[in-house]
Amino acid sequence: MDSDNLLGEFLRARREVTTPRQVGLLHSGPRRTPGLRREELAMLAGVSTDYYIRLEQGRERHPSERVLASLVRVLGLGPEAAAYMYELAHPRPRQRRAAGEVERVSPDLLRLMRSWPDTPALVFGRWMDVLATNPLAAALYDGLEHADNLLRLVFLEPASREFYRDWEKVARGKVAHLRAAAGADLDDPYLTELVDELSFNSADFCRLWARHDISGKTREAKRFHHRDVGDLTLIGEVFNVNSAPGQQLLIFQAEPASPSEHALALLGSLSVMTA
Repeated sequence: MDSDNLLGEFLRARREVTTPRQVGLLHSGPRRTPGLRREELAMLAGVSTDYYIRLEQGRERHPSERVLASLVRVLGLGPEAAAYMYELAHPRPRQRRAAGEVERVSPDLLRLMRSWPDTPALVFGRWMDVLATNPLAAALYDGLEHADNLLRLVFLEPASREFYRDWEKVARGKVAHLRAAAGADLDDPYLTELVDELSFNSADFCRLWARHDISGKTREAKRFHHRDVGDLTLIGEVFNVNSAPGQQLLIFQAEPASPSEHALALLGSLSVMTA
């Protein structure tokens, strides 16, 4: 990862996935790539082509608020992606764990999670390491070798494409979440190690990481296929753990009286029988 030109890399990636049709430009003949040309983006943002090229190349690092707002508008960035771009332009220091420090989950939160027999719940850290699960969440992910980290689970687990019925959607969301969590802190040693591992072992991760998508969705339906109880559609909700910055609580629920609720209940019964 090149942490020396994060803003330029982000702008290039988003320009390359923004089509002329999305910004109202007429067809102008064949293109080598489907995205916008630098001069087109510069024109739409109201800056010179030379200035925009310097932004992408990292030779200009302090764009004004007006320029940033114009780029948000032209690239169609949502609130999360816009906030991410502003952080790249004005990075702030982040607190890191000391080397060797073990990240722990509050005993009170663990006790709360374990009091939910019908609700899968887990806590994960900033880089998506799974720090704790309650029994039903452990049953949901049972048998998956890389369930210690939600990114490794998606990209390194052979069974993940069967487990996640909408694998591409889940994979894109996980990578976008990682980008949002990282912000301008891409030289964090643990993050560098994780991205290197995923990049070396997964061409799909490389493809999605290069897009620079940003997302911090807090509520989303996910479709699973569990080896013991079959298909489940669960609503996942993510909550920040305010007492432990960087930690997030993920819970899953099924629609009342749905086949997924019955499958979840069956999974809970099976997990009790095998405990």
